[in-house]
Amino acid sequence: MASGSPQSGVGRVIAGRYLLLNQLGSGGMGHVWLAHDQRLACEVALKEIVFRSPGEDGDRSARVARARAEARHAAGLRGHPHVVTVHDVLEHEGLPWIVMEYVPGALDLHALVTQRGPLAPAECARVGLAVLDALTAGHERGVMHRDVKPANILLAPDRAGSPYARVLLTDYGISVQPDGGETRYTQTSVLVGTAGYLAPERAQGGPPTAAADLFSLGCTLYYAVEGYGPFDRDSGLAALTAVVLEEPRPTLRAGALESLLAAMLTKNPVHRITAEEAEAALSAILTPQSHPRTQFDPGSEPPWAGGPTHTAAPRAPEPPGPSQSHANGSQWYAPSAAQESSAAPGQETPATWPPPGQGPSPWPIGQGYGPPPATTSRRRPRHRVLKALLATALGLALAGGGAWYAMAYLPGKGAGKPYGEAVGLTTPLQDGDCIDAEWPGTPFSGEPALKVVGCDDRNNEGQVLAVFETGSAEEARTGAAAQCEQRTGETRKKLADIRAFAAVPTADGFDAADRRVACLLLDAHGFPVYGPLGDNRKPGTLFKDTATMQKRDCLDKVSGNRAKLVSCDGPHEQQVLDFFRMPPGTSLDDAHDKAPETCQKEIPPQDYGYDPSVYEAAAWVGNSGWNSGTRFVVCTAIRQDRGTMEKDEP
Repeated sequence: MASGSPQSGVGRVIAGRYLLLNQLGSGGMGHVWLAHDQRLACEVALKEIVFRSPGEDGDRSARVARARAEARHAAGLRGHPHVVTVHDVLEHEGLPWIVMEYVPGALDLHALVTQRGPLAPAECARVGLAVLDALTAGHERGVMHRDVKPANILLAPDRAGSPYARVLLTDYGISVQPDGGETRYTQTSVLVGTAGYLAPERAQGGPPTAAADLFSLGCTLYYAVEGYGPFDRDSGLAALTAVVLEEPRPTLRAGALESLLAAMLTKNPVHRITAEEAEAALSAILTPQSHPRTQFDPGSEPPWAGGPTHTAAPRAPEPPGPSQSHANGSQWYAPSAAQESSAAPGQETPATWPPPGQGPSPWPIGQGYGPPPATTSRRRPRHRVLKALLATALGLALAGGGAWYAMAYLPGKGAGKPYGEAVGLTTPLQDGDCIDAEWPGTPFSGEPALKVVGCDDRNNEGQVLAVFETGSAEEARTGAAAQCEQRTGETRKKLADIRAFAAVPTADGFDAADRRVACLLLDAHGFPVYGPLGDNRKPGTLFKDTATMQKRDCLDKVSGNRAKLVSCDGPHEQQVLDFFRMPPGTSLDDAHDKAPETCQKEIPPQDYGYDPSVYEAAAWVGNSGWNSGTRFVVCTAIRQDRGTMEKDEP
C-alpha cells in the first residue's frame, strides 16, 4: 500500500462525509475512488493524492498545494461540457483529496481502444473536437493541461444512454498557468508529462504552451485511430528520444485524419497547426461539406496542408528469415483448423484528407483535371503587311543563334530540368512511370533525385499514379501536395506502407514539364515496392512481395510462397482483408509463426461478412515489412476446406 495512506480502503469515511465504496482507477498521482456523499446522498469521485516513496513525505506541503492548484484550475472550468467538474479539495489526515464529479459508465480512451480496438477516423475527430474545446477553454484562462493522453480522456454514456457519447478531459494534476505568477510545485529537475505524448520542445525543457498541448492531443488521436502511440518504444527514455529525434510511425488506419495528424505532430511549434485550424479540420472530417466545382483558389489552402502527410525515419533492417522465406521476400501462411477466432478488429473510414470543402478542389474541373481553361478571346484583324514583317523577323531570329533557345523551350521539348536540379529529370514524368528515388536524407524530407526505371526493376520504389495540369508554376507549388493526396487517396488507403509525393515543376521548368504536376506513390521508408501499384497491376500479376498487395485484392496461391492477382468477379482462393502491424520487437521468424493466429484474432473474417463456420484467416508475410521496420502482415480470408470462392462471396 502507498506510503502515507495506511488506512485507505473500502468502507473508510473521508473528512467525516465521504464513504469509500470501491476504487475506480489508479495512476501516477494516486487513486480515484467511488464514494458516497453522506451529506448530499449522492455519489462522487474522490482522488486520493498518495506518496509512493518515503522520500516524497518531505514534499507533503508542495503536494497539498499542487492538489489545491489542480482543483482551482479545474474548478475554473466548472460547467464546461467536456471537463470533469471539480467540487472541492480537502485534507484528511495530512493527505490531499479532490472531490470530483462521478461519471457513471465512463471508460478512458486507452482502456476503450485496448478492449475494442482502434476507433474510426470520424469517431476520433468527434473525440478530438471535444478535447480541443476543453483545452481551448483552459488556454483562454492561461491554464495549460500538460498531460493530454488517452488515459485522461473519459468516454461515457449521455442522458439517452448512447455509449461513449460524452467526452470529458480529466486530471489537471500537473496543469499550470505559465504566466499566472503562481508557485510552481513541480521540481525543476523532473520532466512533467507522459513519455511518448510530450511535445518535443517540452522534452527539451521548454515552457508549457498551448502548442505543446496540441501536440499531445495529436499523439492521443494517433493512438485512438491506430491502436498505438506514434512514438511508442520499449522504455520511457526511448520514447522521449523518439519524440525529439524521430518522425511518427506511418499511419495505416488514419484515413481522413492522416494529414491533420502530421500537422499536429510537427516538431517545431512555430510551424505546428494552430488550435483554430485543427478545429476547422476536425469539423470538416466529422461533417464534410459539399464543394462547388469552381476554379482552384490557392489562398483557400491552410498553410499546413501543403506539407507531406507523415514522415518516417528509416530503421535498421532486421535480418531476413531463414530458408522458409522466398528470395523475393514473401511467404503465405494459413492456420490450422484448430485455431480459434476472436474479434478485436480496428475500424477505418474511406474518407481522405483534405475533406470536401477544405484545401484545393479535388474534383475534375477542367480538361486534364486542372483549372478550367480560360475563354479564348476573339483576335482583332491584323494588317497583312504587319503579319509579313513579324514572320520575317521570326524567321531571322530562328536562323540565328536564337533558334536553339526558342526550340528548346517549347512546351514538351524537355528543355532544362522540369522539376529542378535536385530531382534531376530532363523529361516530364508520365502516368504509370515507375520510379527510383534517392532522398538526400530522411525519406520525404527535401526533394529526391528521381529516375524512371522498369516496374519490375529491383530499385523500383514507387509509381506515378496521376498527372494533372495547372495554370501556373505558383499554383502548382501551393496546391500540388494536397491535390496529389486527394488524387491518390483511394489507392493509398488500400496499401500498407505507401506515401504520396508531388513532383512539382519549377518556374523555369514549368513549360518543360508540360505544365503538369506528377503524383507519385512511394514506399514510406525508401525501400523497393517490387512491382506496379494500384490499377497498373493486371490480373495474373505475380506478387514479389506484400508491398503491392492491396485491401480487397483477390488472390490465387501459385506455390507455397507466391501468389498472383486474380479478378474478384471469378473464382479465387483468398481475399485481402486488412494489414496488421505486429508488436515492436517481433522478428521476421516470429511473424512467420504467429501471423495466421494473429490475423484470426485481430482481423477475423466474420467481421467482413464471412461465415466463421466456413472461412478462417490466413496471412502473407513479406520482407518489406521488416526491412522498413513497420512489421506489417497481410491478413486474408480463405475457406476452411481450401475451396475457391465465387464472385458474390461472402
